[in-house]
Amino acid sequence: MRILAVAGAAVAALGLLLSVDLAAQAVPSAAEPALVRILAGELDRNYSALREKADPAPYFLCYRVTEADSGLISASLGAVVQSNRSRRRVLDVSVRVGTPKMDNFHLLKGERPRFTASAPLPVEDVPAALARIAWRETDRAWRAAAQRLMQVQSAVKMQTSDPEVSDLPDFSDEEPQVSFRPVAEYRFPADAWNARLKKISAVFSEFPSVIASSVSLQWQREIRTFLSTEGARIQHGRNYFHLEISARAKGYDGNDVNSYELFDAEDPSRLPSDEVLEKAARRIGAQLTALLRAPAAEPYVGPAILSGRAAGVFFHEIFGHRIEGHRQRDETEGQTFSKSVGKPVLPEFLSVYSDPSLRRAAGADLNGWYEFDDEGVPARRVVLVENGILRAFLMSRLPVPGFLRSNGHGRAQPGLEPVSRQANLIVESARQVPSEELRNRLRAEIRRQNKPYGLYFEQVAGGFTSTRRAGVQAFTVIPLIVYRVYADGRPDELIRGADIVGTPLASFSRILATSNQPEVFNGYCGAESGSVPVSVVTPALLVSEIEIQRKPESKDVPPILPRPSMEARQ
Repeated sequence: MRILAVAGAAVAALGLLLSVDLAAQAVPSAAEPALVRILAGELDRNYSALREKADPAPYFLCYRVTEADSGLISASLGAVVQSNRSRRRVLDVSVRVGTPKMDNFHLLKGERPRFTASAPLPVEDVPAALARIAWRETDRAWRAAAQRLMQVQSAVKMQTSDPEVSDLPDFSDEEPQVSFRPVAEYRFPADAWNARLKKISAVFSEFPSVIASSVSLQWQREIRTFLSTEGARIQHGRNYFHLEISARAKGYDGNDVNSYELFDAEDPSRLPSDEVLEKAARRIGAQLTALLRAPAAEPYVGPAILSGRAAGVFFHEIFGHRIEGHRQRDETEGQTFSKSVGKPVLPEFLSVYSDPSLRRAAGADLNGWYEFDDEGVPARRVVLVENGILRAFLMSRLPVPGFLRSNGHGRAQPGLEPVSRQANLIVESARQVPSEELRNRLRAEIRRQNKPYGLYFEQVAGGFTSTRRAGVQAFTVIPLIVYRVYADGRPDELIRGADIVGTPLASFSRILATSNQPEVFNGYCGAESGSVPVSVVTPALLVSEIEIQRKPESKDVPPILPRPSMEARQ
């Protein structure tokens, strides 16, 4: 599993102050959208025919439609390099055959079946065109489901099973929802944004060492539609705006250094001003210039502070993936916490909950919010850890021991089947101190351990982890801006080329305290059900021990040709 900051991988937003032209157009609240009405008729027709004629007959059928109206403007060194806009719909069809007790999605030795039949759908609500694609994909999904059920029925006779899960059903019973939520529509002044992005991107002309830079704005209005034979009829969605400022330079030793800043917003009026963005661009340029002179990191184990954003990736990787429900039932998984409900898994001063319905926290818009998950279950707040004690898992409609119902965390990108995934992970601390006091405690810990220095991780690009038994139960967090902190009060020293590595259980036990200022990390997480938006809200962490290793190196020489003159850049 991998989490990435929206930099270069997903949606984040460094915003600009919007003109009054960017006004939200309220979508009138309709009783039943045309798309829902058309697909509901085809869903009922196909399900009735399959129940009558198919062997095995389905007991569940659902349609998921993801519609995205999105755009991108990207500028570099004062010029627009890319500008486009697109609108698309994708239909996903899921069929379950057998019974809820055992169906075609039954896990066999860790094999995760993917039965979604997926196809592009017309963006216009033309009944004949929509119905024909739904008919074709439903037939295709049923054929795959029927074949898989035969494999399941044969395999369960030949394989031993875990008695704890053998009596569990494959699909939980949930109350079907009917809800149609309008999604605001914005008029987008592309010309005004073009001028602003060009102005901000031109800042990097002031930094000769920068060899590549970009200022890009992505926006998306997403509408999700879900219908099932249980009676669910749902349409909901959101807007999201992401502006990213990033730059890259190449050091004397051939290694690249990178830096970026991101700002995300659901409401474009909350994006920052041009002045804020220009300062961010200059800050990135100055960081890269300093990184080129910074010494390379050495392998090291010692005390450290992770900023709130760095701590967000830390928690997402080492904790969040290990409390996703489907991993507790998969025997190929490490199942780190499967037997830990009611037991301490974190320091007693930490509590963690997930709340996909939360749109803002710590003064920022969250990337991981939604109203209904991709199985039609309402988003809800779930207490995961209370005062260090594990209380629950993130659940889809796949039951696990002790947790038979979904709590609204079944998620997937178009084209894949939903599984339990993270959304908005919130970390709270009862041992908070001001940021300066946290630094004082770091210096005291350096002296106590008789270490030459500690570390401060300011900015990260993302991370990844392995949760499988067949691999090493380990994680990696990828920092971009790292400082050595000295106990004697010397100024912090910037270093480059370090990765954080470790194993989860050991890392949890080393958290000593937190700051009193929560920060937001927005990104996209890639796992079994594809890439989904996520957020983590957490204060900075003081840890007694963290391990860093050197990054993989590149030996490409810096550019041989001289850079263009300033006149050529004007």
